[in-house]
Amino acid sequence: MAAGLRKCLMNIKEATNAYEHWMRGCSPVIEAQLRYKHQRMREDLASFFRGTFYRWVQLWPEICSDLCRAPKVLAVGDLHVDSFGTWRDSEGRLCWGVDDFDEAFPLPYTNDLVRLAASVRISIDAGDMQLKFKDACEAILAGYRQSLHEEGCPIVLAEEQAQIQKLGFDQIKSPRPFWDKLNSLPAANHGLPRSATDALRETMPAADLRYKVVRREAGLGSLGQQRFVALAKWRGGFIAREAKALLPSACVWLDGRHGNGQPYYPVVMGSAIRSSDPFQKVVGNWLIRRLSPDSNPIHMDDLPAKRDEERLLYAMGSEAANVHLGTQRQLQRILKDMRGRKSNWLRAAGKGMAKAMEREWKDYRKT
Repeated sequence: MAAGLRKCLMNIKEATNAYEHWMRGCSPVIEAQLRYKHQRMREDLASFFRGTFYRWVQLWPEICSDLCRAPKVLAVGDLHVDSFGTWRDSEGRLCWGVDDFDEAFPLPYTNDLVRLAASVRISIDAGDMQLKFKDACEAILAGYRQSLHEEGCPIVLAEEQAQIQKLGFDQIKSPRPFWDKLNSLPAANHGLPRSATDALRETMPAADLRYKVVRREAGLGSLGQQRFVALAKWRGGFIAREAKALLPSACVWLDGRHGNGQPYYPVVMGSAIRSSDPFQKVVGNWLIRRLSPDSNPIHMDDLPAKRDEERLLYAMGSEAANVHLGTQRQLQRILKDMRGRKSNWLRAAGKGMAKAMEREWKDYRKT
């Protein structure tokens, strides 16, 4: 706690330097990607928001102190409008939900909802979303409550054709350059850790399959972490498996601790109420997942201009509850806590955190 309080006295430049120094103590870091991340963070508020969960966890207890006493769950942590994607479950169905648990950690359930709401406020202010913020927060809470009451509402897109159309997912096509882009990357002939090689080999469909390993750059918050992709042609088409080095949550940094890997990642994947991706698993300190055009993040920019944004945010709130329901015995406590809060609690907190992050961004651009 004392370390966390000291970190609250930092400015954004000091916080970034301290966090990245901590990163280097947990895992090898790709310095060129960190420099690129800094450039992206200066470009716009949304990119800064996505790349600085470490700053969020510093400001959150100060700005939302009344929400910190809410019941704790194994939370997503870094939840925002671009935290969602699609995957194929063991039945081959196309599923949708949270696809990034890099920052999973036991936190008040309110953290995920406020961070999601703050990202919506930033998107609205930037002109990327068109609905009113009040309506957005009501949609998030309505979806969250409904999923809690039903004890989980996993979203399988293949079973919900009407919902697909309203969310705009029917407009998403498999990107043509997907495989060309991966295959154009040069082979990683050196610097591949043995643990990553072993983890990738384990997930291949055949023990004697020959494959090419490349380095991949993706995401924003995880820039700087090692990523390797094994590419192969198997039975008529390309397949790809990615190994991404995992770091502990920034909450561990806030507490003044070090560590290796992300112990909460497999726990949250296994406990959330959803039809999981059978190819996604943690092996040692590596996250292994299948890459394909239909197993990828879906960002707001990927969706068509004509979309039902309230329904989309309702689904995001519902999926947040699907994750939180993985923490047993907290359901009734969460419902009781929500009943005791004012109707505008999420709107007020989301607005306050969005403003705080905007101030941080403006300060960061001066560095």
